Amino acid sequence: MSFAFATANEIHFGEGMVKTIPSLLDESHSPLFVLTGSDSKRYSQTIGLLTQNGFEVFIHPVQGEPTVQSVSLACEAARDAGANAVIAIGGGSALDTGKAVAALATNPGKLIDYLEGVGKGKTLSNDSLPFMAIPTTAGTGSEVTRNSVIGVPQAGVKVSLRSKTMLPKWAVVDPELTYRLPQHVTAYTGMDALIQCLEAYLSRDANPLTDGIAREGLRLAARSIRKACGGELDTEAKSDLCAASLCSGIALANAKLGSVHGFAGPLGGMIDAPHGAICASLLVPCLSANLRAFKDRAPEHPSRAKLDDAATVLTGNPQAKASYAVAWLESLCKDLPLKSLGELGLEKEKIEEAARKSAQSSSMKGNPIELSKFELIEILEAAL
Repeated sequence: MSFAFATANEIHFGEGMVKTIPSLLDESHSPLFVLTGSDSKRYSQTIGLLTQNGFEVFIHPVQGEPTVQSVSLACEAARDAGANAVIAIGGGSALDTGKAVAALATNPGKLIDYLEGVGKGKTLSNDSLPFMAIPTTAGTGSEVTRNSVIGVPQAGVKVSLRSKTMLPKWAVVDPELTYRLPQHVTAYTGMDALIQCLEAYLSRDANPLTDGIAREGLRLAARSIRKACGGELDTEAKSDLCAASLCSGIALANAKLGSVHGFAGPLGGMIDAPHGAICASLLVPCLSANLRAFKDRAPEHPSRAKLDDAATVLTGNPQAKASYAVAWLESLCKDLPLKSLGELGLEKEKIEEAARKSAQSSSMKGNPIELSKFELIEILEAAL
């Protein structure tokens, strides 16, 4: 057995934790380049804490999911500001943009030079600027991962900027920041966290450390996601879902993912839909296809037994088998405000293209068993 493991230098978790961020910084970090969601006024209280404590702050709102153009513009603004540290507060888009900006601010050349698959594949040789990630959704786990997912519209794909130096210096997770999320956003971001825990647990690159973290994240997500998406605020469920998201990010950064995310990256470049919503639409078809592949080609595969264990975690039934997990997740998806892949914008005529692109994705390589082109097409047809 051999494996490596890394995560953010510091993780600060708890209700009200965002109020402590000035104490984590010192004067050497000023000026601060602060990326926010599209409406920066929503974060005025947090930004005010920084200015009140003597930090010079430059604010940059992030409009939509990151693209080569939007990230390049943000990086140029950070360089012009002479930033000594970067903070991102918002959803996965703001955090991914922030990680990329912190990395590119200290490395020469253009963003496209460093991207997987579509660029030159250059290595980020210099350490990133100190970066603080403050998530306001419970789903991506981006606050503890070492990559940024960036859209390349001209190629019709989403790819990663990736480096071990991109791990945030500080991850500040405050469940209070998720209390007012709309139900549909809580649903698809929460499903992303659950799926990331499940895929990291089943991944061919899983290890004992990621197994424990992913399994606990799956347990927290399973017990909380329905309550977190309910009509009334359930603060315990919201906190659970934030912890599940954190677990998912730590696990995936060290164990890779699987077929759901293998599809989600390429599909994200083909249709205009939230990442978590795309993932949720693919979950049951992907899990069912993996289960059939295990049965037909590898009945003794170690991930097959782990899928039985995942069923126990999800259902609470110690006698549960893998098929129970499929049924439980299918019921969950029906209970939440989610959409099919067709409703999200994928047309039947695009299925073969999506399957071809997905087969080459990095996450697909983490799937516990190799899926054929026919199986990939079958999954997309079922998700449509």
